Amino acid sequence: MKRFSFKKGYDQLPAGRVQEVRSELFKALGISRGSRKAFLMRMRGETEPKVTEAEAIEKIFKAEGIIDIWG
Repeated sequence: MKRFSFKKGYDQLPAGRVQEVRSELFKALGISRGSRKAFLMRMRGETEPKVTEAEAIEKIFKAEGIIDIWG
């Protein structure tokens, strides 16, 4: 399951950017604001992302200068 986890990239975010990036990820993954559990399941790789979602995740992290995201 770690294969689909983006926690590695998430942990590299500067503290001041976490909230904004998390909001972008919620939007890109189609997760409602109140569904923290769904977000955590995706971040830990328990839910496999669709190709379009994986591309959106990569784009968000790349904009932050983070390229080593998965695993």
